[in-house]
Amino acid sequence: MENPHVMVIPYPAQGHVIPLMELSSCLLKHGFQITFVNMEFNHQNAMDILALKDVGDGIHLVSVPDGLGSAEERKHPGKISQAIPQTMPGKVEELIEDINGSGRRINCVIADQSLGWALEIAEKHGIKRAAFCPAAAALLVLGFSIPKLIDDGVIDQDGTPVKSEMIKLSPDMPPVNTKNFVWVCIGNINAQRNIFKLMIRNNESIKLTDWLLCNSSYELEPAAFAMAPNIKPIGPLLAPQNSKPDDSDSSYLKWLNQQALQSVIYVAFGSFTIFDTAQFQELALGLELTGRPFIWVVRSDITKGKNNAYPEGFQERIAGRGQIVDWANQQKILSHPSIACFISHCGWNSTIEGLSNGVPFLCWPYFADQFFNQSYICEYWGVGLGLEREGRGVIRREEIRNKVEQVVGIDKYKATSMALKEIIMNSIRESGGSNKNMKDFVEWLNATSLALLVTNGIY
Repeated sequence: MENPHVMVIPYPAQGHVIPLMELSSCLLKHGFQITFVNMEFNHQNAMDILALKDVGDGIHLVSVPDGLGSAEERKHPGKISQAIPQTMPGKVEELIEDINGSGRRINCVIADQSLGWALEIAEKHGIKRAAFCPAAAALLVLGFSIPKLIDDGVIDQDGTPVKSEMIKLSPDMPPVNTKNFVWVCIGNINAQRNIFKLMIRNNESIKLTDWLLCNSSYELEPAAFAMAPNIKPIGPLLAPQNSKPDDSDSSYLKWLNQQALQSVIYVAFGSFTIFDTAQFQELALGLELTGRPFIWVVRSDITKGKNNAYPEGFQERIAGRGQIVDWANQQKILSHPSIACFISHCGWNSTIEGLSNGVPFLCWPYFADQFFNQSYICEYWGVGLGLEREGRGVIRREEIRNKVEQVVGIDKYKATSMALKEIIMNSIRESGGSNKNMKDFVEWLNATSLALLVTNGIY
């Protein structure tokens, strides 16, 4: 019998591609054929991620046109979100028709839950469907709660908060400020409205799915899963530690090996965070002020304007104590025993990776769901602290130093982080809830494939 063929369609951003690539790797081990679809601008990133894995040719990467022009547009979340529904659906449907016409029929489409149109296309072609949420289950619950938020007068019909206030989606979930709803802090007003409309449409598209999967665990978000029991956690989805090594990471890993246990600050802000020069320099000077060793991931496009935004003499003063890199194998760094804390934008992938390695956080959210993730980290799980902005909206160097000393110097943060790590990792062990959900999903995929063969008179 031919192995089941699964098409995987991520939202084209690194934080969405990585967990779906991990899910694809898991399915590959169970014998599934995988076709992994990217937009053109994101294809090389996926190729780079795949190059770090020992999966051979098992995951077939294909790209479709993205409809974007300049490189600048490709760095703008609002531009990406506008281009996707205009260009990608038609190209993906053509790809599905071509594959099915070639005899390698697709048994199931697994699509990022934010790409509701992909689920609609799969239904149109009689293909089984699963949606995947790479973020917290709380993000899905927030989307499902939109009608009630409108009825309760919390937001108006286009998603704009009636006022800035702290609310809870349920009594047992952490509070969130209405000004930090995921669609509100995503960009300009047009981008906000587009994202809000998309979330409403996706609420309907999700009803077409056979499975709604999430990169989380019951233990992390019990209240969210109680509110939406149709969400099935299969996380944490983590890259295996024995994945193919990358030569570029050898120097900073060798440096890490030379540092004292729990002494190093790791600093990384994901793919989209941008700093103005003043804030970038305050961060640099704050790291210097701690007197501690650090690894800081600085993308080439992380600052506005100046090519070299570092404070004068900074790089010379921290030479030997600080490692500044433009890319890092985050999972390898966070699992290293010398790491003391993680200054993070609180993207969900980073949150899951930090939690899974027992690393305390200092939270510096930028946009989207990152503010809610901070609430989980600081107020619900108790594994970190938030960095506070002064009146002009800048996080000052003294604040960075002081919070580093608190989160590293108070034993409860590390102890709580390590206890939560054990709970999370149990979820993917033999008797864990995430492990059971994954097994059930794999069994369903196999049964779906067999039923299709029987229907077509092949088996």
